[in-house]
Amino acid sequence: MKLSDFDVLSFDCYGTLIDWESGIWDALQPLLERAGSDESRDAALEAFARLEARQQETTPDMAYPDLLAAVHRQLATEWDVEPDPAEDTAFGGSIALWPPFPDTVEALRYLKQHFRLVILSNVDRASFQATNQALGVTFDAIYTAQDIGSYKPDRRNFAYLIDRLREQGVAKEKILHVAQSLFHDHVPAQAIGLASAWIDRRHGAGGWGATAPVSADVRYDFRFVSLGALAEAHRSGG
Repeated sequence: MKLSDFDVLSFDCYGTLIDWESGIWDALQPLLERAGSDESRDAALEAFARLEARQQETTPDMAYPDLLAAVHRQLATEWDVEPDPAEDTAFGGSIALWPPFPDTVEALRYLKQHFRLVILSNVDRASFQATNQALGVTFDAIYTAQDIGSYKPDRRNFAYLIDRLREQGVAKEKILHVAQSLFHDHVPAQAIGLASAWIDRRHGAGGWGATAPVSADVRYDFRFVSLGALAEAHRSGG
């Protein structure tokens, strides 16, 4: 199997293209300061991941900024701090401030010359529109949790991706899903028979960061430590 075997790259955005762990950590600072907490970055991100996964399963139709606000409120309670509605809302609106990884923009510009690029993201359209300005490319399609009515790892999100692209004449076998999160992306992609490339952004860091852990063996077809490495592999023959 080679990267050149595919016509479409579908991307998770936050965690894969966007450094959401740094964005989340920065946006949590007011709450951590109020808590007088010495919580480590990884511990804070793991608490976020646990609460976010539970909230997404419980309220699959909640807009992502509202969901983030709910998670922030729950973190305040866990850290023995009085919740602040304005602070919750600010955290929910921080998505637009989360930065791209340093390699993202250049890699996307290269890949755009060779593939159709699609977004499959656990976010709402308004939030992604703000992010898209920082990514430097026009995507051929954008599918969000808001469009689908559920959050990854729900298989419905991947079925939606496959069905919409099939309507455009793209067979499932020609789609490669590119993502960092084993939990949100690679487990359901494997289950639905979709080829995937793991962008192992946390290589060497240990732990799970801002994504929920997985216990089962996870299959993926490619592994790269960055999106730039994927682009370079394609440039070198796949």
